[in-house]
Amino acid sequence: MNILFETAATTTGGRKGHVKSADGVLDFNLKMPIQLGGDGGNYTNPEQLFAAGYSACFDSALQMVAGKEKLPITSKTTAVIGLAMTDVSTYSLTARIDVAITGVSEEVAKTLLEKAHAVCPYSLALKGNVAVELNLV
Repeated sequence: MNILFETAATTTGGRKGHVKSADGVLDFNLKMPIQLGGDGGNYTNPEQLFAAGYSACFDSALQMVAGKEKLPITSKTTAVIGLAMTDVSTYSLTARIDVAITGVSEEVAKTLLEKAHAVCPYSLALKGNVAVELNLV
């Protein structure tokens, strides 16, 4: 495997702590959302960070597959990430990708979604672990 890029982030205090990336670009406090019994407020959480990364990665994969087919598209990708309780002590993620695509027919857009899902590193990381729902919006 040829690693093209690598980065790191360190968290202290878990969901009620602080996270900082190795380069210092990310440097902020984490708080649990109200829905999980936390204080909420203007703070982020692991699911929100995952959603941000997944939406950016998926949209890039979509642009890449469209570009290879010389299809000039405009897209907007939203990743909806949830935290689910599967039993008394086990949690899992839920994932839905909502994508708006202009510049091609609905049929072509759906095909591009599937192709992007097949090459997106986040989608591949979730494959077999988390069911990802794809929606053309």
